[in-house]
Amino acid sequence: MNDEFYNKGLERAKQKDYAEAIEEFTRALQLAPYFAEAYYQRGLAYYDLGEMLNAVSDFTEALKLNPQSVEAHYCRALARVALKNQPGALADVEQAIRLNVNYAAAYNLRGIVHRKQGYIQDAIASFKKAAELYLQQNDTENCRQCLEKIKQLQPKQKPAFVQPSPIIAPLKSEKEYFTQLLEKAEKGDTREAMEDLNWALRVDSQDAQAYCCRGVVRCKLGNYREAISDFNQALRLNFEDAIVYRNRGKARSSLGDHQGAIADFNQALQMQPQDAMLYVARGNAYRVMGYYLGAINDYSQALQINPDDATAYYNRGIAYTCLEEMERAVEDYQRAASLFCEKEDWENYQQVLDSLNKIHSPSSNSKEAKSNLLRQRLLRLVGGYWEMAQRLIDQAKYDYPGMSEEWYLQKVIGDWERDRG
Repeated sequence: MNDEFYNKGLERAKQKDYAEAIEEFTRALQLAPYFAEAYYQRGLAYYDLGEMLNAVSDFTEALKLNPQSVEAHYCRALARVALKNQPGALADVEQAIRLNVNYAAAYNLRGIVHRKQGYIQDAIASFKKAAELYLQQNDTENCRQCLEKIKQLQPKQKPAFVQPSPIIAPLKSEKEYFTQLLEKAEKGDTREAMEDLNWALRVDSQDAQAYCCRGVVRCKLGNYREAISDFNQALRLNFEDAIVYRNRGKARSSLGDHQGAIADFNQALQMQPQDAMLYVARGNAYRVMGYYLGAINDYSQALQINPDDATAYYNRGIAYTCLEEMERAVEDYQRAASLFCEKEDWENYQQVLDSLNKIHSPSSNSKEAKSNLLRQRLLRLVGGYWEMAQRLIDQAKYDYPGMSEEWYLQKVIGDWERDRG
């Protein structure tokens, strides 16, 4: 007979007649006081009626009879959240997770409780776990809702009054979300950025902006072919943005496709004609191809846009070296060194000094003057990169020990010119 009342209660609840459902479940419990499922279902009916205290009472009775009920712990947590009993809710939801580590709704609820308590990073971690589980269960809608909660919880950064780094506001759009992922990668956390982007693409395989951002991160990791594939997919999905062409150009240049890189930089410059970095990137491609005048023009254009661009000065100095215009090269190197010094960028500062020391004017000593001329000639042959020239000299010294410095320079120059026709 108790089953009859219980089944009637289920039917009434299904019809959303919660008051009548409660009466039927009560009749069932009068006949069977240890009927755990009847307490649980009556608790749900009380919850749907908004009678939270009665709901908590029934879920508690159900748990006395069946402490392993994941659903009863979860539903009591829901009722406790409504009653603003956050510690009690958290205890219940933690127990639900211990009983079922793949319970996506429990992680989602734990995120809500943590957010109410002000534990933002814990909330983000819970929402992320919930989204992963929803995704595994092909519950795309709930997964998207968790993603949206994560975006809303991104930390605020107070505006600074002195030349601050870009201020990160609370996320209000998908664009801001991806901007923060790129900033995360820029700071060196490429692994987490890749995880987030892979996750976003699993949620929506047609997200063009996610492909673009993943391509940028892959470039930072040196995975240029995979990066190009991502940029191509972004363009196929009609994501026409300078960032796609700029970074695809860098990837193509890194793989030796300098003509393709220049084509991409040209496309990006049509969209952002005042981007100094684009001119430097295109200038580098021109210089590697031996088109030194074109490279110098691009570096000069970059410096018109940003007169304090140390990288542009340094690269223009390399191009002048390749043309054997040593006075201009020295001038640019010195300016680059000063700017890197002001920025306390010691690695680039030392690199410029090393290049500068190799091309100072020859001394009055005729033998030293001849060596300097040979160094300048070798430097031009290797595109201005003295590190490459030094490796060739060191190899010659290893193969032919005991010879003079001038002999090694002539040997390397002769081998280089012979091997390249």
